[in-house]
Amino acid sequence: MSRIVQKYGGTSVGDVERIKRVAERIKAVRADGNELLVVVSARAGVTNELLARARAVCPAPDERELDMLLSTGEQETIALTAMALHGLGVPAVSYTGAQAGIRTDRTHTKAKIQTIEARRLVADLKEGKVVIVAGFQGISEHGHITTLGRGGSDLSAVALAAAVKADKCEIYTDVDGVYTADPRVVKTARKLDEITYDEMLELASAGSKVMQSRSVEFAKKYNTVFEVRSSFNFNPGTIVKEETQSMEKVVVRGVAVDKDQAKLTVSGLADKPGSAARIFRTLANAGVIVDMIIQNVSRNGLANLSFTVPQSETTKADAILQPLLAELGAVCTIDDSIAKLSVVGVGMKTHSGVAATLFQSLADARINIQMISTSEIKISIVLSQDKADEAARVAHTAFGLDAR
Repeated sequence: MSRIVQKYGGTSVGDVERIKRVAERIKAVRADGNELLVVVSARAGVTNELLARARAVCPAPDERELDMLLSTGEQETIALTAMALHGLGVPAVSYTGAQAGIRTDRTHTKAKIQTIEARRLVADLKEGKVVIVAGFQGISEHGHITTLGRGGSDLSAVALAAAVKADKCEIYTDVDGVYTADPRVVKTARKLDEITYDEMLELASAGSKVMQSRSVEFAKKYNTVFEVRSSFNFNPGTIVKEETQSMEKVVVRGVAVDKDQAKLTVSGLADKPGSAARIFRTLANAGVIVDMIIQNVSRNGLANLSFTVPQSETTKADAILQPLLAELGAVCTIDDSIAKLSVVGVGMKTHSGVAATLFQSLADARINIQMISTSEIKISIVLSQDKADEAARVAHTAFGLDAR
């Protein structure tokens, strides 16, 4: 007998019929003698619908009230899933994130999990009940409902798997697993049998929509092996686990594109100690996430500083910086027509020539590079958004990732 955590995304529970199919799958797994804890997302489209309603009544809704509203999407799904299981004769009980003991910090709309009190959940599992938990949410120390940010149900599942000491964690979605690239963009992309935590984390942060990056970080921290697979078939998925020696032989594991990026350029910045620190401290204090950064060589004591942020935070970042930039005598311009392309692979640590291959392939396709950033297992570039899909296909072929 195994203790299994399963997570079903919004498309997997998109309507009543799909919820019934999920219940049938759960029943079959339980019939094999397994204990099951199931995390579900809101039905596909519900969170966006709730956000639209919030902004219709108030253009800038209070984040505490926004969390109160958005948490209801998952509450609908857990109840319906439990009812579907009851209809199949399977004992099941549903819990909100707060009832499941998920304690978070006080940051609304993107809270971080601090602890999980899982005794009630474990007791229910031992009694033979299927435990259904609302993903994406928790409760702060002051008793306020919080949400974990987009993709937060993945984080809920991985964290709960660690808390209840699950033998397996399965992330069910609308794709068969993790691919070498987005198959909608790169038709020759192929599914990976396995991938390391670090590679998955880099791909997630680089724009791959399969997993939320924070959930991968959590899995790595607690060494929680998980599998990404489809809820619409029974095919094996992609195992995400710790790096092994054999996995280093693959130089590049995948290519990712993130079009949800904007580039902010601060011009006329005094080239002296502390200027950059003040800019990024101001952004950090406001919770703005900065990705790539580049500073040009100064001329006449002035420099240009460019950095990227998510498009959703562009207006916020610009408004926050304006008072400081006025003081510094600098100006900020915004370019939201960019994208980020990343190639990822643990094999980069032991193989040379990856950057040369990437840059030459793009040069041959006459695709210009605006910014470059590297880590031990990733190379990212900023380029024009209208060239992003072509660049992904070019890089995918250059590194021999096309399906054979």
